[in-house]
Amino acid sequence: MPSTVKEKRAAFRALHATGCFMLPNPWDAGSARYLQSLGFKAVASTSSGFAWSTARADNAVTRAAVLEHLRVIVESTDLPVNADFESGFGDDPDTVAQSVALAVETGVAGLSVEDSTGNPEAPLFPVEIAVERLKAARRAIDQNGGDTLLVGRAENFFAGVPDLDDAIARLKAYAAAGADCLYAPGIRTREQIEAVVAAVAPKPVNVLIGWSSDFTLQDLAALGVRRVSVGGALARAAWGGFMRAAQGLAEGRFDGFADAAPGVQLNELFRGRA
Repeated sequence: MPSTVKEKRAAFRALHATGCFMLPNPWDAGSARYLQSLGFKAVASTSSGFAWSTARADNAVTRAAVLEHLRVIVESTDLPVNADFESGFGDDPDTVAQSVALAVETGVAGLSVEDSTGNPEAPLFPVEIAVERLKAARRAIDQNGGDTLLVGRAENFFAGVPDLDDAIARLKAYAAAGADCLYAPGIRTREQIEAVVAAVAPKPVNVLIGWSSDFTLQDLAALGVRRVSVGGALARAAWGGFMRAAQGLAEGRFDGFADAAPGVQLNELFRGRA
């Protein structure tokens, strides 16, 4: 298993070269360590999962807090870590570059930059500005850790602008701007996935499956997808179990503990961790 940052980044790039791999999303050190124990080859942070763990909404956490979170995740696992780096914590290219340079210093093996603005009236950056922001991220990586993988994200389907043609045009522009991997979270159908894969080939595509789906990893591999992430879905699953158990307590019941993980198993998993 890779141990140094350089080795982790090399292993992460190799995963994108052929085949299709699962990229689950832990939200803290314990969940990252458990995913490693299951044999996954890499993990990715989740902005939403981390935000909820701090009692904040997604995209409402400071850059400093996210950077510290990334350090914690990187140090908690021997696996390569891909950073969900939101929109790069800056509207202008220079600030994005500064943010990305700081993210590279945490030891992540890859990071994504979104093209969403957070403004409901104009939810996406104009493609020209989005391209300049991604180019700035590319330069920051090349200057501070050129082996870090850059993921370009078209947020159309998450930002309320579900225009597949526009998303594909954006992804192609991001690929030309230096993105190593492309991602349009929210596409769901076989036809949408095939169209995105074909448009940016031969560059790898990430597909999000954050809901109950009939797709299997093998199905997505057959469509040409290289990696599959789940975003905040694991965190939501954990929250679902906690909320059901807590609501039972509020009603005077204890049946919500029926599927609780044994303490012995958890202690054994984390035994010896400093």
